[in-house]
Amino acid sequence: MEKLTSKEEEVMELIWQIGQCAPKDVSSLYPEPQPSANAIAQVFQALEKKGYLTHETKGRGFVYRPIVDKQAYGRGRLSSVINRFFSDSYMSVVSALMQEEKVTEADLLQYLADLKRKEG
Repeated sequence: MEKLTSKEEEVMELIWQIGQCAPKDVSSLYPEPQPSANAIAQVFQALEKKGYLTHETKGRGFVYRPIVDKQAYGRGRLSSVINRFFSDSYMSVVSALMQEEKVTEADLLQYLADLKRKEG
């Protein structure tokens, strides 16, 4: 997956929330001063070019829908972060999460038990 700019990610987050939509639908979700539908349409076009959206004609305009789901995007971003900041070591990530007390030993033991149960 091609990396998104922060603006593209922001717009994509709104698209994932509402699903099939037009640029004006996303523009209306912003607080005042809202970006123009044309500005959002340019972001939609960039997202489509990068393979995140597809569109179909509806009336005189286009309706877009995501073709990359949020979880798939998140997994890709997570892999990128792990590669870049943790030398592609998932164990280093787990260690860091434990140090920050975001994951406990009990969490890990539960995960291992669940994994063993799935493996049968």
